Amino acid sequence: MKKAENQNRHIYWNPYFGGFLLGLLILFTFYITGRGLGASGALKSSVVTVVNQVSPEHSETNAYYSKFLKDSNSPMNNWLVFEALGVILGAFLSGALTGRIQWQTQHSPKITARRRLVFALIGGLLFGFGAQIARGCTSGAALSGISMMATAGFISMLTIFGTGYLVAYFFRKNWI
Repeated sequence: MKKAENQNRHIYWNPYFGGFLLGLLILFTFYITGRGLGASGALKSSVVTVVNQVSPEHSETNAYYSKFLKDSNSPMNNWLVFEALGVILGAFLSGALTGRIQWQTQHSPKITARRRLVFALIGGLLFGFGAQIARGCTSGAALSGISMMATAGFISMLTIFGTGYLVAYFFRKNWI
């Protein structure tokens, strides 16, 4: 484990430096777009588009989906979609430049790759569900909200990470 950490030390940035750059990115995003960062909104736009393509009647009569289909513009014509595409492309570019593009599942030796993927799927679904209830995810509700000194941003951040710490106790044996 120690050897692996030493091998990866040159690949990954210092997390504090990454946090500093993320803060600068949020300020830059507010300056350019007038809005903060977001991620879950892109997935919501994608889901609305797919539902509208599969069953237009359902999406137009559904109270939730129809909110995003009022204008003649496609839900995909949203800055969050382009931001998410940029994040994906940037991740691939970063991986390509550092030689880290490969199919792998990182997991503890105590669990199987399949179990790791199932837990990731369950966690992702719960997080996405929570993001819809909170009307934003870590980046949209928490980081952008805190940067605007919004009370909801602080509550979102404390709840997201507080819940993570509480739940991590029960699942720690999957990692350590």
